[in-house]
Amino acid sequence: MARIEKINDEIRSALSSLLSSVKDPRVRGVVTIVKADTTPDLKQSKIYVSVLDESTADEVLTGLKSASGFLRSGLGRALNLRNTPELIFIRDDSIKHGAYILDLLNSVQSSPEKSSQDQRKESTHEKDDNSPSEKPN
Repeated sequence: MARIEKINDEIRSALSSLLSSVKDPRVRGVVTIVKADTTPDLKQSKIYVSVLDESTADEVLTGLKSASGFLRSGLGRALNLRNTPELIFIRDDSIKHGAYILDLLNSVQSSPEKSSQDQRKESTHEKDDNSPSEKPN
């Protein structure tokens, strides 16, 4: 694992722990730090955030941006880095998108079972129709 990947994991982990101590009332509900993407010079870190309640997602992001100084100082105390990166919060809908894909796959998976049963029924009816019929003499 490369150094920057380790730093990204540490940033994600530390920020996840720090989220519970944010006092901003806009940061509420289930907020998940999905990914951290830090520049090689450690000047900036894009933090991808997922919010369970979509109606409050923009409000939560605003609250996180407002609390970025607090989170950055907590991050500086938690990590032993020369520079603590500037935090840039970005909304991430990958969890929602993944759930949508999973629902699609489940619906496709259940559809072939129904269609195979329908095909079996149709093939039995076709056999009955194609069976040699007795001709009256």
